[in-house]
Parts: sequence; structure tokens; C-alpha cells
Amino acid sequence: MNGTSVDDALSRLLERYVGLHRAAHGRPPRQPFDPAWPSPCQLGDADRDGFIEWLPVRRDIRADFTDLERALEQRLHPDLAVFLGTYYADVIEGRTAEGGVHLVQVWNDADFDRLVENLLGHALGKFRRREPLTVFFATTDEDECFLSVDNESGAVLLEIPGHPPIREVAAELAAFLDRVEPVLSTDPDDIRP
Repeated sequence: MNGTSVDDALSRLLERYVGLHRAAHGRPPRQPFDPAWPSPCQLGDADRDGFIEWLPVRRDIRADFTDLERALEQRLHPDLAVFLGTYYADVIEGRTAEGGVHLVQVWNDADFDRLVENLLGHALGKFRRREPLTVFFATTDEDECFLSVDNESGAVLLEIPGHPPIREVAAELAAFLDRVEPVLSTDPDDIRP
């Protein structure tokens, strides 16, 4: 699968996610405001409850994974570079046939640096266990499980930290993203009695 397809699938997912929030609340998604953690995607000022609205913002230049690739001594699967490096956004909440998912996105450049450190730590653990490289991109509602992409094949895998993948969830990231149904993020307006 090429990066353009993942780019298109991610763009459609973000549109569905923002559309769901607009339909439910008449506004974009929001998150607690942290003045020490600004983002290019935040809108305006914090509201009286201390929340900031946000919209995904496409980066002018896709994030650069060269340092990570140099440390790993291999290229990052192109689908992952597109998924993790195209937008500034908050975590995207969703649901699939397998359950709830929380798709990683990058809020700001410091968040990107932290993500790269976490990806490197995950990769080093894989290398120590002599397992093929996978790169995580989402957590799940299932205890301790996360979703990753096999760096060789591009398949989406379900994993538990410190163990080989449990099973393949999708043959490619774009197809997986197209079947994610967005759900409302958990802010006070979204909690129903």
C-alpha cells in the first residue's frame, strides 16, 4: 500500500471524527487546555471549563523520521511515516469490530520528539527479543494490548508489550483506518447519564 492511500484514509477518518463532534455538540473536538503544551491545531482560547477546541492541521512538511531510521538501521514503513507524520491532532478515539481504539497522533513538535523516543524504546525491546520490528500506532480498550504495523509487510497487528504479535488485524493500515468508526472523545459533554 502506498503512502497516498494511507494519507487519504487518515484524512477521511479525521473528517469523520470532527464531523461526529460537530453533529453531537455543534463544535469541534476539545481537550483540557495546558498553556505549557500548545499546538498548531488548537483553536482560540480555553473556555470557562478549561478546555480548548482543536481541528487537525496538515503539516506543511511531513515529519522527518531520519534520526529514528538511522538509530534503527532501517527505514520506517512508509505507511507509518504518513500516519504519524502528516497531521497535528489529538488522539483519535474509535471503534472497530475488535473493540475500542485510541489512535496516536502528534499534538506538537515536543510530542513528536517524545513519540520518537517511545518508538525507539519499543524497537529496542523487539531487537533484544530477536523479534521482527513492529511500530505501534494505537492503544486498545483490551487490557495492555496495542496495535502496531509490521515494519516489513505493513500489516496491522494486535500485540501485548514484551510478546510477539497475537494476530493480524488487517492486511494494511489504509484498510484498517477506513473501517474505524469514530467515537466521541471523553470530555464532560460526552458523558451521558
